Amino acid sequence: MASLLIIDDEPSILHAFRRGFRDSGLQLHVASTAAEGLGAAREFRPDVVVLDVHLPDATGLETFEQIRAIDARIPVILITGHGTTDLAIEAMKRGAFEYLLKPLDLNQMRELVSRACESSRLMSVPAVVADESDAADQSDALVGRCPLMQEVYKAIGRVAPTDEIVLILGESGTGKELVARAIYQHSKRSAKPFLAINCAAIPETLLESELFGHEKGAFTGAERRRIGKFEQCSGGTIFLDEVGDLSPISQAKILRLLQNQTFERVGGNEVVHSDVRVIAATNADLEKLTTMGQFRKDLYFRLHVFAIRLPALRDRGDDLSLLIDYYMRRFARDLGRPALTTSPQALDALRRYHWPGNIRELQSSLKQAILHTSGGVLLAGDLPESLTTAPAGEEAAAGEHFDWDQFVAKQLAAGSEELYAQTLEIMERELLVRVMRHTSGNQVQTARILGITRGSLRNKLKALNIVVERSVWSENEQDD
Repeated sequence: MASLLIIDDEPSILHAFRRGFRDSGLQLHVASTAAEGLGAAREFRPDVVVLDVHLPDATGLETFEQIRAIDARIPVILITGHGTTDLAIEAMKRGAFEYLLKPLDLNQMRELVSRACESSRLMSVPAVVADESDAADQSDALVGRCPLMQEVYKAIGRVAPTDEIVLILGESGTGKELVARAIYQHSKRSAKPFLAINCAAIPETLLESELFGHEKGAFTGAERRRIGKFEQCSGGTIFLDEVGDLSPISQAKILRLLQNQTFERVGGNEVVHSDVRVIAATNADLEKLTTMGQFRKDLYFRLHVFAIRLPALRDRGDDLSLLIDYYMRRFARDLGRPALTTSPQALDALRRYHWPGNIRELQSSLKQAILHTSGGVLLAGDLPESLTTAPAGEEAAAGEHFDWDQFVAKQLAAGSEELYAQTLEIMERELLVRVMRHTSGNQVQTARILGITRGSLRNKLKALNIVVERSVWSENEQDD
């Protein structure tokens, strides 16, 4: 269970946290002085700290710096009733997770603490290379013995002790973030912060400010200076996921940072120095994007200094059995279920499936199956219908024609109550794949042909598991 430490001398604030986080699933600790809070931090190393800047026995950033000395990886959220802009800026520059003014908004605080807990988990939970004997004891693990995964482990070992840029390549759902965490945790920066940024999840208009910060008045709504992640994480490691989605402006600033370890905030002229290690990942074909003019060649060459390519699940042979066993034990434990065995028919269905969504799809499918299992044996009928009705991977890869009559008949026989939505999803996926192939993966042209925005197209591609590589294909294409 994650733990949250509140250090504040106002009884009303401590009471509000006790009440507001009562059902949060967090272990809550409170302290009313800096000395008491520091003692608690040393004793049990909380996952997140909420710290009042002005305490009876300490003021300013003194207590914050002492917590950082105990463990620089602990996310610290600073709060104050009478703070100044300069103090907020200085706190963020020194690595505070966030800085808030009282009175606090409880919903905002819950969301912020949740993000801080996730950040803490990424830094502290080992992304270990586990085997089937102890993997279920880990909440996250790199599991696999096949030759392709052995090469991945060797690459992690070679590059982790260095400060080199690493580019992790692979289809969606293959475990790129786990590899990034393993590199961080085995590096000489492992005692410093690790921040993961999903470049595709943040709107283009906000991404540059999120990464590099902005000056007051840089744009409408920029009421004060903001410190970006590269400044906040100085000395640590930043993981840029979906780096292929960076805008041209962000690409140029990332290139400068990689070359000189300097950048400028949005709307500013001050040159900011930052000592960060960059690990990037993408499921896109960056080399093809450079030829299409959508990704800078010079940035591609900078990122491609040391590349690790993760194999698709369908190419990992007997690793599938190890992963099934690992996730069956882990999810049964997490869901409070007794140990389950898997019937031969269910194992056969799992092994025959092509797994276009890779490990992420395997996790989702097994968790659904366990929730539907009523006895001590997971049966084929407990598996999601998509696994048992989809054509085998080899047949699908050969381009088997989708049989609408067969599909509708199966859904009717199964008593489906969402046939309309299922049918629309298949039709939409087919349309997007065909148009993307027509444009050779050019998202701007595809969005124009479809009459939607590029952002809407991006969201649809992600929701429908459509991957843009050297050829455009749908991760669910084998199912249709």
